[in-house]
Amino acid sequence: MKAVIPAAGLGTRFLPATKALPKEMVPLVDKPAIQYVVEEAIAAGIKDILIITSRWKQAIEDHFDRSLELEFYLKEKEKDEHFNEVLQIGCMSHIHYIRQKVPAGLGDAINHAREFIGNEPFAVMLPDDIIVSEKPAIGQLLDMHRKLDAPILSLEQMPKEEISRYGVATATHMDDRLYQVHNVVEKPPAEEAASDLALIGRYILPPEIFDAFDRTGEGHGGEIQLSDAIDMIIEERDVYGYRFEGRRFDSGTVTGWLEANIEMALTHPTYGQGARDVIKRLNGTL
Repeated sequence: MKAVIPAAGLGTRFLPATKALPKEMVPLVDKPAIQYVVEEAIAAGIKDILIITSRWKQAIEDHFDRSLELEFYLKEKEKDEHFNEVLQIGCMSHIHYIRQKVPAGLGDAINHAREFIGNEPFAVMLPDDIIVSEKPAIGQLLDMHRKLDAPILSLEQMPKEEISRYGVATATHMDDRLYQVHNVVEKPPAEEAASDLALIGRYILPPEIFDAFDRTGEGHGGEIQLSDAIDMIIEERDVYGYRFEGRRFDSGTVTGWLEANIEMALTHPTYGQGARDVIKRLNGTL
């Protein structure tokens, strides 16, 4: 299976930091956010990845490319640990790129993957959602897809005050973490949300989604929305949702990014003790 990572957004919530730096390259502890998502795909056995970029996102391509000068320097200075890390990033997977020239919405970005995907189901992974789990979150969805031979959407229960930031699913609970999805609404007002089940940035979608993009018009915010295309698919076949196991961080907001940095630093094998020491010192000043 192939994966698509849409990474063409402007990152306005992180300005001025993202004026020249792609939001996806903002680091979480010691790695850029998008690397965690690529590593999740690889851990789930996905070998071909398409990243949807835009003209100011060259740093993403450079990060996953080989850096021969840096590799030579690290090797010569016998910095073996850093050399191995840098080499691994450059050889990580089969990563491809295509540009979304006009920011016309998530649905439009995914639609750029049409030729890359062909006529097979595929994974979509949004880089704002960093999910820490024993089994890769996208791997959990893949397991359900293989079992049901159907599209799978990742779900998470959200507090009412946060639900308006997400696509919201109307769904019937089937078994444990599995739901059948009947409808998806993009960012409804909290008082109008049909449930507390929010769509999170992991999907297994059928190739028919591309025809749905052709039929859907502008949706929420005047953009082509993935949720509208999913609704069209629901009219034609069963679509399921799965509440993944794991801890999700929304690195697309400054407060979510801060939370992710703190919690991930605390469990980091190298920096965990240092992070705990910093927090202990800060506790006396808060």
